[in-house]
Amino acid sequence: MTAEASEPAAGEQRQDPPAAPAGPGRLIRRSRRFPLITRDTARPEGGGRAAPGAAPAPARQWPLLAVMGGVGLGLLIVALDAFRAGTVLIGLSLLAGAFFRWALPEVGMLAVRSRFTDMLTYGLLGAAIVLLSLMAQPDPWVSIPFLDDVVHFTVR
Repeated sequence: MTAEASEPAAGEQRQDPPAAPAGPGRLIRRSRRFPLITRDTARPEGGGRAAPGAAPAPARQWPLLAVMGGVGLGLLIVALDAFRAGTVLIGLSLLAGAFFRWALPEVGMLAVRSRFTDMLTYGLLGAAIVLLSLMAQPDPWVSIPFLDDVVHFTVR
């Protein structure tokens, strides 16, 4: 029997057979193994709509659009030869994504993994981009001697 033969027809619900008695007082259990074909995946925690279902699609995904808009604007600013301001805006957009993930119960497609993992990823990447853009040469706005020593040690 192939996997296709055991698939339910379109529109039908799959009915698993109930456990049948085998012998006096014993039940035969179904296999606890994962299925060969994955039928769906679990939605990430907080991955529901950020606005009611009747709202247009952009309104339902406003947290993702806000972060992506900030990143896009930052890339445009970098392309227009304002490197530091553009990269700071990119980092701040990612930090805003971490804040949205923490503060809002539903963030739509901004939720990719668990809430903790998303906050950690967006926050660390955003902070690193902001810090590196503030330290970029020429004329850095922030100078951290320890990091200067690390760079000079590794570049030698």
